[in-house]
Amino acid sequence: MTDRNKIKEGVKLLLEGIGEDINREGLAETPDRIAGMYEEIFAGLKEDAGQHFIKTFTVSNNDMILEKDICFYSMCEHHLLPFYGKAHVAYIPDGKVAGLSKLARCVDAYAKRPQIQEKMTMQIADTLMERLNCRGVMVMLEAEHMCMSMRGIKKPGSKTVTITARGIFKEERLQNTFFQMLRG
Repeated sequence: MTDRNKIKEGVKLLLEGIGEDINREGLAETPDRIAGMYEEIFAGLKEDAGQHFIKTFTVSNNDMILEKDICFYSMCEHHLLPFYGKAHVAYIPDGKVAGLSKLARCVDAYAKRPQIQEKMTMQIADTLMERLNCRGVMVMLEAEHMCMSMRGIKKPGSKTVTITARGIFKEERLQNTFFQMLRG
């Protein structure tokens, strides 16, 4: 659970630390605004991403399902700066499927945490494998990291791509189909 008072005090200390007057008009309500924002952007810390797969639907067709271009926003746990981009999630069911929005909800649950992209990619895949008992999963995230764009190396527009495959997606044929579907 988020402790708004601790966040507000931390923001006040940060502002004082960079030499700001925490009582000036433009900053007077900033600690409270940031506390509210953090509750929203870190809401995934209180969420079980797998809960979205409790309700499933029986199917006789076990062909690949791909949800692509799922926009997400997350925060780098190393610098507390945003990274954002698109997730592409595919799975091959074993008799049951989830509602289409559930894949996006799973992505959001992991994105709304202090996070690294590499771990987020694996968490999404592992949750689908575990909760849907599917035959295979493939997840690809493409994201721009503000810690690389606005500080440090300063390379805006560069993207980090992470990919993970589980189950029968280890087969090259299925991976090729996944990439063809992304391009199509």
